[in-house]
Formats: sequence, C-alpha cells, structure tokens
Amino acid sequence: MNYANVKVLYFDDDGTIPNHPRLPVLLYEHVFISKKEKVESIFNSHNWKNSWVGGIYDFHHYHSNSHEALGVISGSARLKLGGHMGENIVVHAGDVLVLPAGTGHMRLQSTADFKVVGAYPEGMDYNLRTGKQTDRPHVFDEIAQVPIPTTDPVYGDKGPLTEWWN
Repeated sequence: MNYANVKVLYFDDDGTIPNHPRLPVLLYEHVFISKKEKVESIFNSHNWKNSWVGGIYDFHHYHSNSHEALGVISGSARLKLGGHMGENIVVHAGDVLVLPAGTGHMRLQSTADFKVVGAYPEGMDYNLRTGKQTDRPHVFDEIAQVPIPTTDPVYGDKGPLTEWWN
C-alpha cells in the first residue's frame, strides 16, 4: 500500500449539495491492486463497518450523518464529486474514495462489472440526501455533528485520513 498515491480534493457548498466545510475527499489510487477481494475485510478490521457491496447511484446524493469509504473492487467508473459544480474523476478497481459527510457523489458512467464496497466509521447508519432545498436548514448541523473517525479505512491507526482529517 502506497501513501504516495493519495489525492486530496476540496469542494465548496454549491447551493444544492453542501459538501463538507472543512474536510477534504481523499482518493487513494491503486491502493488495493493485489488485494481487491479483501477490501471489505480490511475496512471492517479498521472499524469501518455496516458494509455493503454494489454500485453508486446515478444521481447526486450525499450522507449528512456519516462519512463513507468506497473501495472499487471491480471495473471502473467516471464519477462526479462535489455536486453540480464539482469535479469528474475516474476510479478503477483497487482505488478507494473517502468522502466526508455532506460530500456529493454520483456515477456518470461505468463498466458493466463496476462494483464498490461501501463502509462507515464505527458502522454508523447513514441517510440519503439529494439536495432538496427543504433539507438545507438542518443538514449543516448534521454534518457538523459527525465525529472525525479515529482510524483510516485502509491503513488503520495511522494513514492519510488521520493526517488530513485532524
């Protein structure tokens, strides 16, 4: 596993998707090239639980009450992060995204075999927000109340998350 392949991305509130006011998205590229089948167990061993395997919705959404780790276990996809004004990125099998609470994400395009493992710090439950204006008065409070995880989903006690999200 290689720390050198971590990209840090910041997104501002775009008026629909709040994004996180302080914490960046972390993109770990090629971190699980030889261990794709172990992503879920590694996340779980670092206390990122409540995991699932599936795809990413093809509409803008975010979770205001939890951070999220997404490990690509097969295929590739072009995603939009940060809402309508955000950035397009491409992820491949072996990549991991760590999204702070409030960060918009959606799938724009993917290969037929695209799958991710999703997991949440300490197995937190998560909601699904789509940017409705009626959500905006209170989602900022929800985002602010989400605690910073004590472990990195990939590296455990010490890793990019524990350095960037302090």
